[in-house]
Amino acid sequence: MPREVEPSLNERQFFAKALQENIRLDGRTFDQYRAFELDFGDELGVVDVRLGKTRIHTHISAQVVTPFPDRPIDGLFTITTELSPMLSPSIESSSRPTETETLLSRLLEKTIRRSGALDTESLCLIASSKVWSIRADVHVISHDGNLVDAACIGVIAALQHFRKPDTETRGEEVVVYSMAEREPVKLSLLHFPLCVTFSFYGEGLLGKDGEGEKEKVLLDAGLLEEQLREGSVTIGMNRHGEVCQIAKLGGVPVHALTVLNCVEVAAVKVKEISKFIARRLEEDAKKRDKGGMMAELSAENDRVS
Repeated sequence: MPREVEPSLNERQFFAKALQENIRLDGRTFDQYRAFELDFGDELGVVDVRLGKTRIHTHISAQVVTPFPDRPIDGLFTITTELSPMLSPSIESSSRPTETETLLSRLLEKTIRRSGALDTESLCLIASSKVWSIRADVHVISHDGNLVDAACIGVIAALQHFRKPDTETRGEEVVVYSMAEREPVKLSLLHFPLCVTFSFYGEGLLGKDGEGEKEKVLLDAGLLEEQLREGSVTIGMNRHGEVCQIAKLGGVPVHALTVLNCVEVAAVKVKEISKFIARRLEEDAKKRDKGGMMAELSAENDRVS
């Protein structure tokens, strides 16, 4: 299997020297995200997320299926990830998932599905017979670091943007109406968790003789910063400050106070990102409702005033 191209010695030394001087190569502060872009497709549930040069396409789909026997009133919710071989020479076009893809899938599962973000009981149509199966397909188009945060934003935004077809139950039969026949229905989301990833750099990169802090913590690491980091922590949290999960997958030891500081920073960032997603959803809703009910309501308000 081809290996990932490692940073050169010059890149490593230059990055370490800049980090010792509290400088990031792209000019950001240590706790600053790259620029966000969030675009919605013509179809509901299609979202394109850009975080710097990292780009992720998310698509939500729904179909009626039979529930699991041990959970007769729970619908299904699955998240699948796909990394294209065009991203890196180390990614092969085989059925076996790469380590990056596996970690991405697990973190999304823990943060979104296992935290109960989507109310699966609301997906039940007929107990033990028919339920909705919601599937989130995450396609990584461009990888320039921090796939987890970008993918989580994409899935949460897509779930809020998606509408499932309206249905009617007639005995043991379920009639699914098209969008032309009936207005589609929003998914029942209980909360909106997001991921915030921190990267740690210790003596292995900075050296033991350097002045100042012995540990540096960066938010939203780029690809080079990810390749040179010595550890990372991904915090899953919703906008109410409730921690859904904390994942530290190996690396250098991190002091508990450092993790608590990261949680405080994550709480602020999650609120900012949640507001950004809500604003973009509102803008998209106005575009889709052009000349529709929103226009009628605003015209009526104008007449009243």
